Amino acid sequence: MLTKKLGVIGGLGPLATACFMEMVVKMTDARTDREHIPMIVYSKPSIPDRTDFILGKSSADPCTDMVEIGKILEELGADFIAVPCVTAYFFYERLCREINVPIIDMIGETAIYLKNSGVSRVGIMATDGTVTGGFLRKGLEKYGLEVVQPSASGQKLVMNMIYNGVKANMPIVMDEFYAVKNELLEAKAEVIVLGCTELSVIHRDYDIGPGCLDAMEVLAQKSVLFCGGKIKNEYRKLIT
Repeated sequence: MLTKKLGVIGGLGPLATACFMEMVVKMTDARTDREHIPMIVYSKPSIPDRTDFILGKSSADPCTDMVEIGKILEELGADFIAVPCVTAYFFYERLCREINVPIIDMIGETAIYLKNSGVSRVGIMATDGTVTGGFLRKGLEKYGLEVVQPSASGQKLVMNMIYNGVKANMPIVMDEFYAVKNELLEAKAEVIVLGCTELSVIHRDYDIGPGCLDAMEVLAQKSVLFCGGKIKNEYRKLIT
């Protein structure tokens, strides 16, 4: 029986949180219920939008709620905390300062995975908040990776898929996904990083083709390992 507990700051958005939990369970090499890692999930969809705050469209600070949830998870005995929302990593340093539980660095772990896979140039699909904030790009560049971002028109397609597709619980127009993916591949990206956890839902539900790395899959894999679980062989290689 595994005893290390994973706390999850969820609701960012709610479908992405559910997708993350499913990833953790499916990735775990377990034959009984008791061989899965314990999870404490606090899903609060009312947390203010991260992108709106980063872009200055809203003064409502989402980090306040995230810290509150993190402290509750701390009190409940979480040994590690996962935040399945890439845009929330704009607040990563502040969260680490205010919560006394290690928070898994999804961006850093994604960069390490790419470097260990021999990748040197990546394209990213992410929210306007993540692109404007620059923290995903900088986090990847810190490990020596070259980063390619979509054009302005490509970025509009990414935001449409995230906000008018997954967050709105509407079907995805996959021609939009492939248009952005092909643009990044034409810019010599070797791998496309899905740098928004709503895009992870698209990965789960649609055929995204080869050459993509889902950052939330990296987070799920590390969550299992940090909490003492084992990864199924089919989930050791994450690049499609």
